[in-house]
Amino acid sequence: MTRRKAPTKEESALLPPFVALADSAIHIPASEEDFARARTALLAAPVLGFDTESKPLFQVGAKDTGPHLVQFATTTECWLLQMRHPEAFALTREVLGNARITKAGFGLDNDRSQLQGRLQVEMQNVIDLDRIFKRHGFGASTGVRAAIAMVLVQSLRKSKKVTTSNWSNERLTESQIRYAANDAHAPAMVFAHLTAWEAKQPLTPAPRQHTRPHTAAQSGT
Repeated sequence: MTRRKAPTKEESALLPPFVALADSAIHIPASEEDFARARTALLAAPVLGFDTESKPLFQVGAKDTGPHLVQFATTTECWLLQMRHPEAFALTREVLGNARITKAGFGLDNDRSQLQGRLQVEMQNVIDLDRIFKRHGFGASTGVRAAIAMVLVQSLRKSKKVTTSNWSNERLTESQIRYAANDAHAPAMVFAHLTAWEAKQPLTPAPRQHTRPHTAAQSGT
Protein backbone atom coordinates (compact mmCIF):
# COMPACT_ATOMS: atom_id res chain seq x y z
CA MET A 1 0.00 0.00 0.00
CA THR A 2 1.36 3.39 -1.00
CA ARG A 3 2.03 5.67 1.97
CA ARG A 4 -0.29 8.68 1.95
CA LYS A 5 1.02 12.06 3.07
CA ALA A 6 -0.79 14.11 5.67
CA PRO A 7 -0.92 17.90 5.24
CA THR A 8 2.24 19.69 6.29
CA LYS A 9 2.27 22.40 8.92
CA GLU A 10 2.57 25.00 6.15
CA GLU A 11 -0.35 23.52 4.19
CA SER A 12 -2.52 23.34 7.30
CA ALA A 13 -1.82 27.00 8.09
CA LEU A 14 -3.59 28.04 4.87
CA LEU A 15 -6.92 26.63 6.10
CA PRO A 16 -9.56 28.46 8.17
CA PRO A 17 -8.76 28.44 11.90
CA PHE A 18 -9.99 25.66 14.16
CA VAL A 19 -13.27 26.62 15.82
CA ALA A 20 -12.27 26.57 19.48
CA LEU A 21 -14.51 26.48 22.53
CA ALA A 22 -15.71 29.66 24.16
CA ASP A 23 -14.00 30.54 27.44
CA SER A 24 -17.27 29.82 29.29
CA ALA A 25 -17.18 26.21 28.03
CA ILE A 26 -13.75 25.50 29.57
CA HIS A 27 -13.95 24.37 33.18
CA ILE A 28 -11.12 24.14 35.72
CA PRO A 29 -12.60 22.52 38.84
CA ALA A 30 -11.22 23.69 42.18
CA SER A 31 -13.96 23.26 44.79
CA GLU A 32 -15.96 20.21 45.86
CA GLU A 33 -18.96 21.64 44.03
CA ASP A 34 -16.91 22.13 40.87
CA PHE A 35 -15.73 18.53 40.92
CA ALA A 36 -19.24 17.23 41.61
CA ARG A 37 -20.54 19.04 38.52
CA ALA A 38 -17.57 17.85 36.46
CA ARG A 39 -18.10 14.25 37.55
CA THR A 40 -21.80 14.35 36.60
CA ALA A 41 -21.02 15.75 33.16
CA LEU A 42 -18.04 13.51 32.39
CA LEU A 43 -19.68 10.25 33.46
CA ALA A 44 -22.72 11.10 31.33
CA ALA A 45 -20.67 11.60 28.17
CA PRO A 46 -20.53 8.68 25.70
CA VAL A 47 -17.34 10.02 24.07
CA LEU A 48 -14.56 12.24 25.40
CA GLY A 49 -11.54 13.76 23.74
CA PHE A 50 -8.54 13.04 25.96
CA ASP A 51 -5.04 14.39 26.46
CA THR A 52 -2.51 15.12 29.20
CA GLU A 53 0.18 17.70 29.90
CA SER A 54 3.30 17.37 32.04
CA LYS A 55 5.95 19.72 33.33
CA PRO A 56 8.92 19.43 30.94
CA LEU A 57 12.19 17.95 32.15
CA PHE A 58 15.34 19.86 31.26
CA GLN A 59 17.86 17.99 33.44
CA VAL A 60 19.21 14.54 32.71
CA GLY A 61 17.97 12.07 35.29
CA ALA A 62 15.23 14.35 36.61
CA LYS A 63 12.20 12.46 37.87
CA ASP A 64 9.03 12.81 35.83
CA THR A 65 6.11 13.45 38.19
CA GLY A 66 3.46 14.00 35.50
CA PRO A 67 0.91 14.11 34.21
CA HIS A 68 0.17 17.39 35.96
CA LEU A 69 -2.92 18.17 33.90
CA VAL A 70 -5.50 15.83 32.36
CA GLN A 71 -7.98 17.16 29.82
CA PHE A 72 -11.35 15.68 28.84
CA ALA A 73 -13.70 17.26 26.33
CA THR A 74 -16.95 16.73 24.49
CA THR A 75 -17.68 18.61 21.28
CA THR A 76 -19.15 21.45 23.34
CA GLU A 77 -17.26 21.58 26.69
CA CYS A 78 -13.87 20.85 28.21
CA TRP A 79 -12.59 20.07 31.70
CA LEU A 80 -9.00 20.69 32.75
CA LEU A 81 -8.17 18.55 35.78
CA GLN A 82 -5.11 19.61 37.75
CA MET A 83 -3.63 16.53 39.36
CA ARG A 84 -2.55 18.47 42.45
CA HIS A 85 -6.20 18.14 43.55
CA PRO A 86 -6.99 14.71 45.03
CA GLU A 87 -10.50 15.05 43.57
CA ALA A 88 -9.00 15.50 40.09
CA PHE A 89 -6.84 12.42 40.50
CA ALA A 90 -9.82 10.33 41.63
CA LEU A 91 -12.09 11.63 38.86
CA THR A 92 -9.47 10.96 36.18
CA ARG A 93 -9.08 7.37 37.36
CA GLU A 94 -12.86 6.92 37.37
CA VAL A 95 -13.28 8.22 33.83
CA LEU A 96 -10.31 6.31 32.36
CA GLY A 97 -11.46 3.10 34.02
CA ASN A 98 -15.05 3.43 32.77
CA ALA A 99 -15.51 1.03 29.85
CA ARG A 100 -18.78 2.68 28.78
CA ILE A 101 -17.07 5.99 27.92
CA THR A 102 -14.97 6.12 24.75
CA LYS A 103 -11.79 8.16 25.28
CA ALA A 104 -10.22 9.33 22.02
CA GLY A 105 -6.87 11.05 21.56
CA PHE A 106 -3.56 11.03 19.71
CA GLY A 107 -0.33 9.27 20.69
CA LEU A 108 -2.05 7.38 23.47
CA ASP A 109 -0.53 3.98 22.67
CA ASN A 110 2.91 5.32 23.59
CA ASP A 111 1.66 6.71 26.89
CA ARG A 112 -0.70 3.93 27.95
CA SER A 113 1.62 1.97 30.25
CA GLN A 114 3.11 5.15 31.69
CA LEU A 115 -0.31 6.65 32.41
CA GLN A 116 -1.69 3.45 33.86
CA GLY A 117 1.26 3.21 36.22
CA ARG A 118 1.12 6.79 37.41
CA LEU A 119 -2.66 7.05 37.61
CA GLN A 120 -2.96 3.52 39.03
CA VAL A 121 -5.83 2.57 36.74
CA GLU A 122 -6.47 0.06 33.97
CA MET A 123 -7.51 2.28 31.08
CA GLN A 124 -10.69 1.08 29.36
CA ASN A 125 -12.14 1.88 25.91
CA VAL A 126 -9.31 4.22 24.90
CA ILE A 127 -8.86 4.84 21.17
CA ASP A 128 -5.60 6.14 19.75
CA LEU A 129 -6.78 8.04 16.66
CA ASP A 130 -3.32 7.70 15.10
CA ARG A 131 -4.20 4.04 14.52
CA ILE A 132 -7.28 5.03 12.51
CA PHE A 133 -5.26 7.21 10.16
CA LYS A 134 -2.55 4.56 9.85
CA ARG A 135 -5.24 2.16 8.69
CA HIS A 136 -5.95 4.58 5.85
CA GLY A 137 -2.35 4.65 4.70
CA PHE A 138 -0.90 7.52 6.71
CA GLY A 139 2.10 7.33 9.03
CA ALA A 140 2.04 5.93 12.53
CA SER A 141 1.92 9.40 14.13
CA THR A 142 -0.47 11.58 12.14
CA GLY A 143 -1.14 13.87 15.11
CA VAL A 144 -3.96 16.21 15.98
CA ARG A 145 -2.87 19.12 13.76
CA ALA A 146 -2.85 17.08 10.55
CA ALA A 147 -6.04 15.26 11.54
CA ILE A 148 -7.91 18.53 12.04
CA ALA A 149 -6.71 19.67 8.62
CA MET A 150 -7.90 16.47 6.92
CA VAL A 151 -11.16 15.82 8.75
CA LEU A 152 -12.41 19.33 9.54
CA VAL A 153 -10.43 21.24 6.87
CA GLN A 154 -9.29 23.67 9.56
CA SER A 155 -5.96 24.88 10.92
CA LEU A 156 -5.01 24.05 14.51
CA ARG A 157 -2.04 26.10 15.62
CA LYS A 158 0.14 24.74 18.43
CA SER A 159 2.67 26.92 20.21
CA LYS A 160 5.95 25.18 21.06
CA LYS A 161 6.50 27.77 23.78
CA VAL A 162 3.26 26.78 25.49
CA THR A 163 3.97 23.09 24.95
CA THR A 164 7.14 23.34 27.03
CA SER A 165 5.67 25.60 29.71
CA ASN A 166 5.27 24.58 33.36
CA TRP A 167 2.05 22.60 33.58
CA SER A 168 2.46 22.02 37.31
CA ASN A 169 1.81 25.69 38.12
CA GLU A 170 -1.09 26.25 40.49
CA ARG A 171 -2.50 28.95 38.22
CA LEU A 172 -2.48 28.27 34.48
CA THR A 173 -2.01 31.12 32.03
CA GLU A 174 -4.66 31.99 29.46
CA SER A 175 -2.39 30.55 26.76
CA GLN A 176 -2.02 27.28 28.67
CA ILE A 177 -5.76 27.02 29.23
CA ARG A 178 -6.52 27.56 25.55
CA TYR A 179 -3.78 25.17 24.42
CA ALA A 180 -4.85 22.42 26.83
CA ALA A 181 -8.52 22.78 25.95
CA ASN A 182 -7.78 22.54 22.23
CA ASP A 183 -5.74 19.39 22.77
CA ALA A 184 -8.79 17.57 24.15
CA HIS A 185 -11.53 19.33 22.19
CA ALA A 186 -9.83 18.71 18.83
CA PRO A 187 -9.79 14.87 19.21
CA ALA A 188 -13.45 15.00 20.26
CA MET A 189 -14.27 16.91 17.08
CA VAL A 190 -12.20 14.57 14.90
CA PHE A 191 -13.92 11.53 16.39
CA ALA A 192 -17.37 13.09 15.87
CA HIS A 193 -16.68 13.59 12.14
CA LEU A 194 -14.55 10.49 11.59
CA THR A 195 -17.25 8.22 10.13
CA ALA A 196 -18.14 10.75 7.44
CA TRP A 197 -14.46 11.30 6.63
CA GLU A 198 -13.72 7.57 6.43
CA ALA A 199 -16.63 7.06 4.03
CA LYS A 200 -14.90 9.37 1.54
CA GLN A 201 -11.52 7.62 1.69
CA PRO A 202 -10.25 5.32 -1.06
CA LEU A 203 -10.67 1.64 -0.40
CA THR A 204 -7.60 -0.03 1.05
CA PRO A 205 -6.41 -2.69 -1.39
CA ALA A 206 -6.43 -6.23 -0.12
CA PRO A 207 -2.97 -7.65 0.62
CA ARG A 208 -1.48 -9.70 -2.19
CA GLN A 209 -1.46 -13.42 -1.64
CA HIS A 210 1.85 -15.11 -2.31
CA THR A 211 1.31 -18.50 -3.99
CA ARG A 212 3.89 -21.11 -4.69
CA PRO A 213 4.68 -21.67 -8.36
CA HIS A 214 2.86 -24.62 -9.96
CA THR A 215 5.42 -27.30 -10.80
CA ALA A 216 5.25 -30.34 -12.99
CA ALA A 217 5.54 -32.60 -9.94
CA GLN A 218 2.49 -30.96 -8.39
CA SER A 219 0.44 -31.43 -11.56
CA GLY A 220 1.45 -35.08 -11.91
CA THR A 221 3.00 -34.63 -15.35
